[in-house]
Amino acid sequence: MDFKLPPREENSHKGTFGKVLNISGSKYMPGAALISSMAALKSGCGYVFLAMDEVIGSWQTSPIVFTHTAQITEHLKTSQALLIGCGLGTDLRAAELFKRTFDTKAEIPTVIDADGLNLLSQYGSEWLPEKLILTPHPLEASRLLGGVEVDKILDDTVHWAGEISQKYNCVTVLKKHNTVVTSPYGEVYINDTGNSAMAKAGSGDVLAGIITSFLAQGMESFDAATLGVYIHGLAGDLARDDLTAYCVLPTDQINYLPQAFKTLL
Repeated sequence: MDFKLPPREENSHKGTFGKVLNISGSKYMPGAALISSMAALKSGCGYVFLAMDEVIGSWQTSPIVFTHTAQITEHLKTSQALLIGCGLGTDLRAAELFKRTFDTKAEIPTVIDADGLNLLSQYGSEWLPEKLILTPHPLEASRLLGGVEVDKILDDTVHWAGEISQKYNCVTVLKKHNTVVTSPYGEVYINDTGNSAMAKAGSGDVLAGIITSFLAQGMESFDAATLGVYIHGLAGDLARDDLTAYCVLPTDQINYLPQAFKTLL
C-alpha cells in the first residue's frame, strides 16, 4: 500500500494542522489520556485539548491544553477530530459523559477506543458521526458484535471487522498481530508492522492518538486508520530493534515515531 503522510506547508501555524479534542482519562487511569494526547501531538497535529476532571500536575508543562469536561460542547465546535475513551472508565460518570458528547450530534471525525467501545457496546448510541473509527481488540470486538466468541473472531478477523464496519457504519481497526482495517464499503487492509514488544498496556492508546492526529490534519478515515496502524507498528519495530522485545514501553513507541516518519519520508 502506498502510504502518504499529511502535507506540511511551510507557511503555516498551529491551527493549520488541526485541533484534537481528547475526552479520556479518569481519576484512576490518567496515564492513558496523557499517552494518547502525546502520541497525537508527536504525529503532527497543532493542538490537543484533553478534557479531564482532574489534571496531573507534572504534565502541566506539556504542550497539552487541559480543559474541564464541562467545556466539551464548546470544543466540539472548534476541533477537527475527536478521540474518546482512553482510560475513561465505564462508571456512571463516564457513561453520562459519553452520552452527552454524542447528544451534541457534532459532525466531527471521531475515534472511539478502549472504554469508549465498552460504553458503546453496553449503552449504544442513537447517533454517531459519519466519519467514525472504532479500534477494538478481540474482546471489545466481541462486545460490539453482541457476544460473538473471541475465538471465532480470531479465526476470521477480516470477516468480523467487516461486520463491525457494517453494523456501526464505521472504519474498524481490529487490533491483533497483523491488525485488520475495514471500511463499510468493503475496503480491507492487513498490516505487516508491529511485534510482541507492543503487547503492553498503553500501546492501544498510542495508536488511537496517532490515528486521531491524522484525522485532525485532514485525512479520510480509512487512510488515517491504515497509515496510523502502519506507522505505529513501524515505530514499535524500530524500538524493539534498539531496546529488545522485552523493554519497549508505550512511551518508547512515541519516542520512535520520528524515525518511523523519517522512514516514510
